[in-house]
Amino acid sequence: MAADTSHHLIYLDNNATTRPLPEVLEVMQRHFADSFANPGSRHAAGRAARKVLEASRESIAQILGASPEELIFTSGGTESINLAIRGLVGTNPGTIALPHGEHPATLEASRALQRRGWKLHFLDIDSEGRLVEDQLPHLPWEDLQLVSVMLAHNETGVIQDLGSLAALCQQHRVPLHVDAVQAAGKIPVDFHVLGVDAMSIGAHKFNGPRGIGGLLIKAERTLNPLIFGGHQEAERRPGTEPVALIAGMAAALEAFDADPTSRFQQLQQLRDRLQAGLRERCSPVIVNGSQQHRLPNTLNIAFPGLEGDPLLIALDLEGIACSLGSACASGSSEPAPVLVAMNCPNEVLDCSIRFSVGVGNTEAEMDDAIGRIAGVVNRMRDNCSL
Repeated sequence: MAADTSHHLIYLDNNATTRPLPEVLEVMQRHFADSFANPGSRHAAGRAARKVLEASRESIAQILGASPEELIFTSGGTESINLAIRGLVGTNPGTIALPHGEHPATLEASRALQRRGWKLHFLDIDSEGRLVEDQLPHLPWEDLQLVSVMLAHNETGVIQDLGSLAALCQQHRVPLHVDAVQAAGKIPVDFHVLGVDAMSIGAHKFNGPRGIGGLLIKAERTLNPLIFGGHQEAERRPGTEPVALIAGMAAALEAFDADPTSRFQQLQQLRDRLQAGLRERCSPVIVNGSQQHRLPNTLNIAFPGLEGDPLLIALDLEGIACSLGSACASGSSEPAPVLVAMNCPNEVLDCSIRFSVGVGNTEAEMDDAIGRIAGVVNRMRDNCSL
């Protein structure tokens, strides 16, 4: 059944992907035309493309608190995560530690190594989705080859405090990889201040283009490449660099960095307006995850008494674009692993929806969305009571 076209689309799925900003599209269009040459070529056109590439690298690295030589360009967040996990471990199997409920890219990359002899040690999270710190000193440090943690969760928006974990990893000389795909471009992120060894980002999560991302990695860390070929990216990620996409990623981060406080406040005000309206019009509701430590744009909320799949379909028919959780796990009918790990009750697991606002949303849209969502939720609850 097609969506109801009498309603304009209200896009509340910005943790799945974002609309590229107009200035990003303009930059990309210009460089697709003007910087089309291979940046590895030694002629004038190649040198011009290389200049754009390196200027973009320097800008992105500076915004993220890193040195330009620490940034490797990849095809996106998933490749960056795979490159970190599979590239940082040793040749002999050991143990990889990761929290319950991590992104499928982290989990499946780790499981691939598990099938080759590595052990997985899962870290507990509490009812708010944050790491249980008491467990950290007792990890199997002697056998650990890598720890990988999301900085901000893609489904709940919960932000981790990595200070204690980073200090322990440094003490035991175990590399720490942080998945910052959802965090970068929404909150200030500083690679060096975090004290981690590697950090993954993806441009399409912060109003940049799809098909480009990056891995920040400390210069002293050895990284085994996943693919082989030319000398690009210091031979750690061979392949001709897509200059226009890289310039677009830089433009998107620069737009955030121009006034990160205003961006944060804009997103938070929209999210809080939506949350307050749903509390008022759809009671009872349950907000999942820490409300103090979360991304400014993310609302994971349960509507007890309903089922997630029918609710999602009904909202789509009302022109509300949202999700049950990670777009990378959208084919699964299982409850969100992160909510299971948080020990959420079944009434929450069955009916939780993720709304994630973006820079293109407005207060008027939030008010419109509240009305549409409330209409669907209350109608479905009335039908359930018949």
